[in-house]
Amino acid sequence: MHPREARLEQELAALRSRHRYRRRRTHQGPQQPRLAHSGGEWLAFSSNDYLGLANHPRVVEALATGARRWGAGAGAAHLVNGHSAAHHALEEALARYTGYPRALLFSTGYHANLAVLGTLAERGDLLLQDKLNHASLLDGGRLSRARMQRYRHGDIAHLRELLEPAPPGRAMVATDGVFSMDGDLAPLRELAALANSRGDWLMVDDAHGFGVLGDGRGSVAEAGLRPDQVPIYMATLGKACGVFGAFVAGSETLIETLINRARPYVYTTALPPALAEATLAALELIEQEPERRQRLQDRIAQLRKGACELGLPLAPSATAIQPLILGDDATALAWATALEARGILVTAIRPPTVPEGKARLRIALSTAHSSADVDRLLEALARLQHQPPQLQDTA
Repeated sequence: MHPREARLEQELAALRSRHRYRRRRTHQGPQQPRLAHSGGEWLAFSSNDYLGLANHPRVVEALATGARRWGAGAGAAHLVNGHSAAHHALEEALARYTGYPRALLFSTGYHANLAVLGTLAERGDLLLQDKLNHASLLDGGRLSRARMQRYRHGDIAHLRELLEPAPPGRAMVATDGVFSMDGDLAPLRELAALANSRGDWLMVDDAHGFGVLGDGRGSVAEAGLRPDQVPIYMATLGKACGVFGAFVAGSETLIETLINRARPYVYTTALPPALAEATLAALELIEQEPERRQRLQDRIAQLRKGACELGLPLAPSATAIQPLILGDDATALAWATALEARGILVTAIRPPTVPEGKARLRIALSTAHSSADVDRLLEALARLQHQPPQLQDTA
């Protein structure tokens, strides 16, 4: 073994000993609540496919039809010759749907956040981020030329205190719309009022709100805000839309700046046009079938009512992300392992993804879950509550 690999092996062993080693599971079918694998089937509560569109026949057919028309790949970056009519149509549809003048496609939400912060947070600026922001926002801040600080989660007073020394118009505030591990909402109205009063940028990463909240238009709409009050809006297309990719919405000037200066946009091959066709189909379903959001709300209410009756420590979330806080890493992993043995897949989330002492089961609900599915999960959790499992294997 190479000496450097030996050191890596020691670090992996340390992760195992601390119950923080992560492993992949291989499934053998499309994303849906019943997930096929080599040993049978899981009832899965781990996917971000909130509206059940990842395997919807119209979305699948649009992808297949798109591949027959456009082929398998885009072939180049958007600025070379990779920008197709399908990409353009999707950008126009996303702009119309969100109410912004323009939208710009990115290959991933990670790319989009690196692009925005790396381009707009300039030397001499102050970049302020919520303590619980997604890793992509934090990494984008580290790669930017701005000085980055993190304010206490959802704490407007702390944010105002940190903003005080910065000249008006020389700061940028970035926040998740829905926090991916807690499921709670950012105080967007207060954030917008503060940023706009100073002429500062406000950016919202709405990966987990777009398609679900605000009649599908996301957490900005849910907060009753206009697009001009939140000048930078990013959302992903692999969660509620069930496909892949991301977009940034904003003004004409903002989007043209990103097209010309954002390195993750300029130097990345465009999404396959067939994916753009599939996303257009998904967006139509989100608009045409509001009952999908209502069914999701029904499942959320059912789970929370049942958990309350059992005395299970669910975090105070009104979204599809329902964290069951268990505390230490070994306990969270033991519960996840015991559920998996019962054919139920719920991911154990441990540090550094969440703070020390806040390990949890991240229960993710979908429109595609039935009432019986949620009842089965609650029954299994009740058994674990009365007979807490012991961790046998952390590998």
